Amino acid sequence: MCAARQQDDEGPFAVTGEGRAVALFRLVLAFMVVVMLAFVLVEGWRIWRDYRQAFSNAENMVTNLARATAQHAEDAIRQVDAITAALGERLEGDGFERIDRPRLHALLAQQKNIMPQLHGLFVYGPDGSWIVTDRAAIPPKANNADRDYFVYHRNHADRGVRIGSVVRSRSTGDLVIPISRRLEYADGSFAGVLLGTIKVEWFVRYYGDFKIDERGALVLAKRDGLILVRRPFVEQVVGRSLANSEIFRKHLPYATEGVAEAVAVVDGTPRLYGYRALSSYPLVVEAGLSRESIVAPWRHDAIKSVAVLLLLLLGLAAFGGVVLRQLRGRIVIERALHQAHQTLKSLALTDSLTGLGNRRRLDAVFEPELRRAGRQGYPLALVMLDLDYFKAYNDRYGHPAGDQCLRRFAEVLQQALKRPADLAVRYGGEEFTLLLPATDSYGAELLVQEVQLLLRRQMLEHTGSPLGRVSFSAGIAVGDQAREEVTAESLMAAADGALYQAKRQGRDGYCVAAGTAVGVGP
Repeated sequence: MCAARQQDDEGPFAVTGEGRAVALFRLVLAFMVVVMLAFVLVEGWRIWRDYRQAFSNAENMVTNLARATAQHAEDAIRQVDAITAALGERLEGDGFERIDRPRLHALLAQQKNIMPQLHGLFVYGPDGSWIVTDRAAIPPKANNADRDYFVYHRNHADRGVRIGSVVRSRSTGDLVIPISRRLEYADGSFAGVLLGTIKVEWFVRYYGDFKIDERGALVLAKRDGLILVRRPFVEQVVGRSLANSEIFRKHLPYATEGVAEAVAVVDGTPRLYGYRALSSYPLVVEAGLSRESIVAPWRHDAIKSVAVLLLLLLGLAAFGGVVLRQLRGRIVIERALHQAHQTLKSLALTDSLTGLGNRRRLDAVFEPELRRAGRQGYPLALVMLDLDYFKAYNDRYGHPAGDQCLRRFAEVLQQALKRPADLAVRYGGEEFTLLLPATDSYGAELLVQEVQLLLRRQMLEHTGSPLGRVSFSAGIAVGDQAREEVTAESLMAAADGALYQAKRQGRDGYCVAAGTAVGVGP
C-alpha cells in the first residue's frame, strides 16, 4: 500500500513531464516508420506496375509483329499459289503436246515482273527436264528430277500446293523457297511439276524493316519446325528444326496463336514470343523480343526510382533523427528533473538523522490512509513512542551519543515493522510515531511488545534511568471508520493522551486509548 501511495503522489508529474516526452517520442517514431513504410510500399507498387506494363506492351508488340509477318507470308504464298494453279489448269487443259513455249515464257516472265517476291516460275517435264521458264534461256541439260519437291510430286497424287524446304537455285545461286504443284496427263499419270520460287532475301529485307531490338528475332518456319527464314539472318540456321522448341512442343498443339516466354533453341536467348500459325498454309511465324530489351528500360527507371526513394528516406531519417535526438534529450532532462524532484521530495519527507519519515511524511499520508481505511472497512492504529529520560541521556553522554541512540532506536522500529504499508516516522526530538493500517488494538500491542523486546536486546546503557538502560513509553489509539467517524487530529490526540498516561504510570510501558475507536461523534 505504501508503494501505491507513492505512485499516486508521482503520477501527475510523470504524465506532464517524462511520460509526455516518452509518449511524444514514440508517436514521432511511429509516424516516421509509417511514412517511410508508406513510401516504400507505394514506390514498390509503382515499380511492379511498370514491370507488368512493360511486359504487357511487349506482348502487344510481338502479337502485332506475328500477325503482320503471318499476313505478309500468307499473301506472298497465296499469290504464287494462285498463279501456279491457273498455269497448271491451262497446261493440263491445252495439253502438253500443244504447249506454245514462247507464249508461255512471256506469260511467266510477265508474272515474275508483277510479283516482286518471285525468284522464278518453272515447268518441268515428267523426267525432270526444263520445259519452259521465265528465264530468257534454259541451261543446257538442266534437270531437276533429283529435287525433293519433284520426287514428292512424282510419288504422290496430291494436287495441292506444296511448300518445300529452302534450296539453293542452280541457275542463280540464290536461296529460294519452292512452291510446287503436280501436273498430270488426262489419264491422271504424272506429267511433271509446276514450280514457283520465292526469294529468301525478299523475306529478309521485309523483316529487316521492323524495328526490334538487336537480340530480337523473326522466324518463318514450316509446320514441322523446319526454319525457312530468320532474322537475324544466318545461312547456317536455315533448315534447322524448331520441333523441340517450347513453342512447338507446348503451345502450338493447343493454340494456333499466342504469346509465350521461351529460350531460343538457335541461340539460347530468353525471349518473349508471339507466334501464329498460317490459316491456309502449313507455316508458322514467330516474333520475339529479348527479355533483356523488355527489362532493361524498366530496370533503368527502377534504379532511378529506388535511388530517389533512398535519398528521400535518408533525408526523412536524418530529419527524424534530429527530432528524436531532441526528444531523447528532453526525456533525459525530464528524467533528471524527475529524479531531482523525487530526491528533493524524499529529503523533504525524510528525517536526516534516522532515515525514517519525518512529520511532513506523516501529515502527507495520514488523511489518505484514514480515507482508505474508511472505504475498505479496516481499523487504523496510531502508536506514539517517546524515549524515557532522554534529556538525562543527552546530559550524561552528550548529544553525539544521543543522536546515535536515536539512530539505534530507528533501526529497532524498522526491524519490527514487517509490512510495506506500515510507516515509522520521527515526530520530533525523541518522539516517534507508527501508522499501522489494517491493525486493531491487539495487533498494535503485539508490535509495541516486539519493539520493547528488540530494544532490550540492544542493552543500551542509560545510568540516568532508574532501569539503567534505554527504554520508551508508548500510547496506542485505534480508529475504526466502520463504527464511527475518525479524524487525524482526534486519533493523534488519543494516542498522545495514552502516551502521557503510560509515562505517568512509570514509563517503560504502553497504554491503549479507551474504547476500540476514537471519534468526534456526529
